[in-house]
Amino acid sequence: MAYWLFKSEPGEWSWDDQLAKDGEGEEWDGIRNYQARNNMRSMQVGELGFFYHSQSDKAVMGIVEVCAPCHPDSTTDDPRWECVDVRAVATMPRPVTLADCKADARLAGMVLVNNTRLSVQPVTEEEWKIVCELGGYSQS
Repeated sequence: MAYWLFKSEPGEWSWDDQLAKDGEGEEWDGIRNYQARNNMRSMQVGELGFFYHSQSDKAVMGIVEVCAPCHPDSTTDDPRWECVDVRAVATMPRPVTLADCKADARLAGMVLVNNTRLSVQPVTEEEWKIVCELGGYSQS
């Protein structure tokens, strides 16, 4: 299983907005970066990702699950842009900030630490476990 991180500006789409979908999927639309789009193309239904507030909070707020495979982005007619659907799984007991990630030497290679601009990025299994630990989230 692969793991991911989805970044969103809370003023555009927040963790609370995602939670309000009450378990329903929502398109992760509006992505106009080829690397982020390619990351979504490689996702499989059932894979998990961190929901990350960019801009003001700069923190992992919750966990989402990919619930629909990559498909055309409904917000554009341009066939180059695709997206997946995600649904909320759990709120992170303690949000894990970018500063927390940068302060933990075990996360020095994490894409988030080294490329804060990429909106959809891979997370290694080890990074996943560490961030979950920092946030007090148990997957059991």
